[in-house]
Amino acid sequence: MDWPVEVLASGLGHPEGPCVLPDGRVVFANTFFGELAVWEAGVGTSTFAFTGGGPNACTLGSDGFLYVTQTPKVGTWEAPVPRQPSIQRASMDGCVETVATEIDGRRFNAPNDLTFAADGRLYFTDSGDWDPHRKPHAGVIFALDEDGTGEVIEELDAVYPNGIAAEPDGSIVWVESYTRRVRRRRPDGVREELLTLPDGHIPDGLKIASNGDLWITTVTSGGIDVVTRDGSGRRFVRTGGVPLNIAFGGTAIYITDMGRFEPTADDVVLDGALRRIEVGVAGMPLFRGRVGLARTAEGTSDRPRPPDP
Repeated sequence: MDWPVEVLASGLGHPEGPCVLPDGRVVFANTFFGELAVWEAGVGTSTFAFTGGGPNACTLGSDGFLYVTQTPKVGTWEAPVPRQPSIQRASMDGCVETVATEIDGRRFNAPNDLTFAADGRLYFTDSGDWDPHRKPHAGVIFALDEDGTGEVIEELDAVYPNGIAAEPDGSIVWVESYTRRVRRRRPDGVREELLTLPDGHIPDGLKIASNGDLWITTVTSGGIDVVTRDGSGRRFVRTGGVPLNIAFGGTAIYITDMGRFEPTADDVVLDGALRRIEVGVAGMPLFRGRVGLARTAEGTSDRPRPPDP
């Protein structure tokens, strides 16, 4: 299925994890710039908040903060302004604070994507470092409670858990980049495997449409796999490029596009883009929650100097 694709912004540095604000602005992680960027109709793109490190995704909380996964390493690229792997939060005026660097004494390795769920907790994937050949790091799914405590929800093999989303019945769904599997954890803790995507369809981002379909950006396919809730049906939406992640806004989808799939420290290419496609489908309303009080101020909204290409 093909729809016209509109390029809203280009020249971005590994854009990831977008979030559409209630006023229509789109905030997204601009990883290689160590920032959250924001796109606004009629204005263009600017810095929303300087996070340092390598932000990977963001979602809006019920307290008005944007919660951010902080992964200061992408493949062989390492952030020029170091940060610990963590969950951060950014206020609407650009102040960034660290929420958590560990849960129950277990330090984070590489937080990737995140979602609030029906129970109000913040769930996020911890993927480990991207190395599909050696696959050295086991994956983890964590949950953070409002008071800042939490737990490990899933202990996974070296599968690179990536995009994660929450369903109305309390289930959590995630995708695994190395195995191409789409999996669900039901509220009773039972785990289901919905399907394995075809060869050449490496999943990254995940959002849920209002009818329950799973919209999965597959970085090596040039598009989005749309999967029915039970995994029995699949269709393909062509976007072109290298789609990393997705967010619904009205009946459109906003896609962060990497521009090139394998970044390296010696060859950082700033040709990512933010795209929009009017698909006539609305997203499922997202759950909102909050996590405690942040502990340490980590930055301001000043724009950082991007890494040299």
